[in-house]
Amino acid sequence: IYTLSLHDALPISICKRYVRVKSNCYENGYKLSNGATAYPGEYYWLEVSPIKWLVDEKSRLILSKICLASGIRFCNDGEYRDDFKATEMYMFLNKYFAKDIVPSVIHEMTPEEREQAEKRRNPYGLKFEPVNEEEIIRGMVEADIPVFLHGLSGDGKSSRVKQIDPESEEVHLGSITMDMLIGKSYVDTDGETKQAMPDWLRSLLRKCEEEPDRIHILFLDELTNALPSIQARVFNLVLEKKLEYFGKLPDNVRIVAAGNEMQDSLAANPLAEPLFGRFAHVYIKTTAETWLKWARENNIHPSIYAFISYKGDVALRSEYNGEKPNADPRSWEMASKMLYATGRPEMLRALIGEDLTREFVAFCRQRVITVEDVINGNYREEEIQGLNTAQRYATVVEISKVDEENIEVVREFAKSLGGEYRALFDNI
Repeated sequence: IYTLSLHDALPISICKRYVRVKSNCYENGYKLSNGATAYPGEYYWLEVSPIKWLVDEKSRLILSKICLASGIRFCNDGEYRDDFKATEMYMFLNKYFAKDIVPSVIHEMTPEEREQAEKRRNPYGLKFEPVNEEEIIRGMVEADIPVFLHGLSGDGKSSRVKQIDPESEEVHLGSITMDMLIGKSYVDTDGETKQAMPDWLRSLLRKCEEEPDRIHILFLDELTNALPSIQARVFNLVLEKKLEYFGKLPDNVRIVAAGNEMQDSLAANPLAEPLFGRFAHVYIKTTAETWLKWARENNIHPSIYAFISYKGDVALRSEYNGEKPNADPRSWEMASKMLYATGRPEMLRALIGEDLTREFVAFCRQRVITVEDVINGNYREEEIQGLNTAQRYATVVEISKVDEENIEVVREFAKSLGGEYRALFDNI
C-alpha cells in the first residue's frame, strides 16, 4: 500500500505498477473502470495507484475515496444487515488496520513504530507469499528433507530436479538390479569376499569431493516401479543416508525420488508405508499455464508456445491408449527440438499423434499479418479487426521474428491486437 498524506509538501513521483488478476465475475461483459470488457476466467493487468488519504487530526479521522482490502471477510455469514459496526470488516479496520496506518499517514513512522506495526502484522516473522512446486522442492532440498515427486509420465519431474542441480546423479530404480544398487560381491586374489562400489555411488562421491560446498542431488527415479526388494534397500538409504558396505553419504547429498501412481502405470508397485512416510510429498500437475512458464525459460519453438497458449490444457496432454502417440509436456519438448532441426510440422505426428498434428498444422498455416507488413505499415485497421482469436495468436508468432531494430514498432502493433497478445509477444 502506498500512502500519501495532505501534509506532504513535495510532490511524490513513483513508477507505475501493475498486478495481473484473473476475473471471477459471474456475468459476461462486466465493464472495468476504463470501459474495457472483462470476462470470467480471463486475465487482466490492473494499475496499482497510491491511496490518497484526507487527514483530520483534530477529529481523529482519515478518509480515502477508495480502498481495496484482500483476504478479509466483510461479514460473518455473507449477509449484510445494514449494520456496518457488526461486520468483520469494521472490526478489522478499527482494531488492526487503523493502528498500522495512522502513524504513517499523520507523520513518518519512527523505527520503533515501524517495528511494532510489523510485529502486530506478523508476530512470528513468517513469509506468507504463495509458493509453487519448484519452491517447495528447493526448500525441502535445502532443509535436507527427502522429497517424493508424484505425477503423470511426461510431467517434467526430472526436469524440476535438473533445475535445482543440473549435475544430479540419477538412478532408474524401475530397471535396476540389486547388484547395480548396492554393488556386486566378488572374491579377490586372496580369497576374501569384497563388495564392488556401484557406479552411481562412485560418480556421486566424485562430484561431492570436487565440489564440497555445493549440494548434490541423488535422484531415485521410478521408485514406484521398483521391486519390493529394491524398495526395502532404498528405505535404509533414505532413512539414514547410508548404503550398506560403504557407510554414510556425504553431508552435501540430498535425496529426491519420483514415481507414477498405481492407477497411471501398469508397472507401478505400492510404496511401502514406512518408506512413504520418510518423504515430503509434492504432487506435480503440469497445466498449460505452468508449462508455458517453463517453455519461456527453455527456448520452446514460438509456434508451439503460441499453439499451447491458444488451445490450453486440451492440447498440452492428449489421452494415452498405448497404440498411438499422445501429447504430453515431454513430447511437446521433443516436438520443439524437431521443429528447430527440420522446420517441418507434419513430422509432429510421430510425437503427438495425427489428430493433434492436423490441428497444429492448420494453426500454423492461418492468414496472418507478417512482420514485414507491420514494419512497412502495409496493413489496414480493418484487417486487424477481421482476425479471429486463432489468427491473432498465429500473427503474434509471425511478428515475433522481428529484429532488435524494429522491436518497438512491432510491439506497439501487438498492442493493437489486445493486451493478452502483446503479453504473448513479450513472452516469446
